[in-house]
Amino acid sequence: MSEQPDTGNDLFAQVMNLQAGMQAAQAEINATTVTGTAGGGLVQVELSGSGTEAVGVTIAPEAAEEIDELEDLVVAAINDALRRSAELTRDRLAQATGGLDLGSFFGGETP
Repeated sequence: MSEQPDTGNDLFAQVMNLQAGMQAAQAEINATTVTGTAGGGLVQVELSGSGTEAVGVTIAPEAAEEIDELEDLVVAAINDALRRSAELTRDRLAQATGGLDLGSFFGGETP
C-alpha cells in the first residue's frame, strides 16, 4: 500500500512561506521612500514607501514665481509620488507572492 502525501502540511508550509515573504516585502516597503516630481523637477515630494506619510518637499526658487502654478506643481508631484508608492507596493507584494493575485481572495484588487 502506497502512502498518500500529507497535503495539509504542505499547504500549511506554503502559507507560512507566503506570510513570511509578505512580511519581508512590507518591511522593505516601509523602509523605502519614493519621490514624485513635477515641472521637470522644479517640485519634488518624498513620501514613505507605503504612501502614508510625507517625508519632504523640495521647491526650486524659480518655481515660486507664480503661486498658482506652484500649487498645481505641488499637487502633481504628490500624485506622482502616490502613484510610485502604489507601484512599489504592487511590485514588492507580487515578488513576495510569486505573482499570486491576493485581491481576489479579499474581494478587491491588490494595491
